[in-house]
Amino acid sequence: MSDIKSAISRGDALFKARGSLLELWQDIARNFYPQRADFTTSRYLGEDFAANLYSSYPMLVHRELSTSFAAMLRPRAKEWFEISVHDAEELSQPAKQWLEMASKRQRLAMYDTKSQFIRATTEGDGDFAAFGQAVISREINWNAPQPHLLYRCWHLRDVAWQEDFTGTVSEIHVNWNPTVSMLKGMFGDNVHKTLKDRKEGAGARKVRCRRTVMKSEEWNKNKMPWVVLYLDCENNHMMREEYVWSHGFTIPRWQTVSGSQYAFSPATVAGLPDARLLQAMSLTLLEAGEFAVRPPVIATQEAIRSDINWFPGGITYADIEYDERKGDVLRPISQDKSGIPFGIEFAQDQKEMLAAAFYINKLTLPPPTAEMTAYEVGQRVEEYIRSALPLFEPMETQYNGGICEDTFSVLLKAGVFGPVQEIPEELQGRDVEFKFISPLHDAIERKQASTFLESSQLIANAMSLDPSTVVTMDIHKALRDALDGIGAEADWIRSMEAVQEIVAEQQQMAEAKEAMAMAEQAGSAAKEMRDATEQ
Repeated sequence: MSDIKSAISRGDALFKARGSLLELWQDIARNFYPQRADFTTSRYLGEDFAANLYSSYPMLVHRELSTSFAAMLRPRAKEWFEISVHDAEELSQPAKQWLEMASKRQRLAMYDTKSQFIRATTEGDGDFAAFGQAVISREINWNAPQPHLLYRCWHLRDVAWQEDFTGTVSEIHVNWNPTVSMLKGMFGDNVHKTLKDRKEGAGARKVRCRRTVMKSEEWNKNKMPWVVLYLDCENNHMMREEYVWSHGFTIPRWQTVSGSQYAFSPATVAGLPDARLLQAMSLTLLEAGEFAVRPPVIATQEAIRSDINWFPGGITYADIEYDERKGDVLRPISQDKSGIPFGIEFAQDQKEMLAAAFYINKLTLPPPTAEMTAYEVGQRVEEYIRSALPLFEPMETQYNGGICEDTFSVLLKAGVFGPVQEIPEELQGRDVEFKFISPLHDAIERKQASTFLESSQLIANAMSLDPSTVVTMDIHKALRDALDGIGAEADWIRSMEAVQEIVAEQQQMAEAKEAMAMAEQAGSAAKEMRDATEQ
């Protein structure tokens, strides 16, 4: 297929098929992420995003979850990713140095201020928490004086995709509305002839365009696996056709369901009913509180001579001839306020349900109750890992892993890591793996330390019954793993060879001392025998 109209029609069909999904996303955004609530409506500058809400708590739990993604998986204070290969411990020193160099250069490229990596991932985290997916593109801005990476998070409203038989995203369509001036700056004379008008103001007109990514075998067979098409949908015109090694999109998906290429967020699926109920309850409590403070009043007809000024300092005029023995001219209607505390308690229960739906109670270790044993500490760590892994594992593999692998691929092709010929031979042709460092991994590794402490207690108890049980466990290896788990610096720990040399020297010294002691003992015995013989 190399027909422009067919490419546009395929995208139109995908956008039309997921039309009803936009209604759900709009409802989710209105309750949890009002900044994105423009799936089915148009926004204007200065609009109050949260004008339809009576409680900010659903927005707060969404914000807490989305910001925890960056704090847990991309901590800026740490080098949170490391380029590696399988069996990296068996590599030579030059190969390890090259991987370390590549990790540092990739980190510098990603965190370049012009790359907008932090902005794109911050927006992506918000989409991932609310809708269970995000779309982040990566490209190289070759038009800049110094070419650099450029990341961009796309609105889910403007992106549609489909999977192949393996469940992998194989075709992506992105709606795009640039101005004529932007198109001329990007594509020059390749824009359609109708856009080359030089009239004043013509450059500000927006054009309906689309960026389509598909496998090259479905467009025009090429040695490159992917093709990127920049289409002018208004004029059925191809502005650019690029064949690339990587399509440049990362689409992490939290949880998917059979038969759909679109994912969902388990947090908003569980929390949306509670959010709707909390908004309704908040409105009811606000009205009940207003009725309690400013109750409706009963006015005596023909006795009131002015409007009822029911505000601080207001004066209401009554007929001077009215006989107050018949009752007050104005009197409040009695209110039953017994339900307000119940409503407040019920609203608090809904907040706790929302916090649980958004994993707020799973983001930190369970609080300690008292002085804890090593076994209890280990159980707390295991509980935290069991709770946090389902939350962060999909993001680590699909989100961080997808961005890092795609970025490494394009930087390698661009020569950022140096000439391919300078890559150590033992690394050439091998698949790259990314190892991630995060508080979650720290907790998993710290479990080794708590296991070591628990094992030490068991061995100490066993030695009281049989001293020979001390040789059951390789103490040196277990201790090294425990020290690694608690984050001990590598420079603090001696190598196994150095430890073996020190142990051998200590054994030699112990043997020498024992020999000297035996010699002294033998000499003393000989002296005693000689003295006895002389006597």
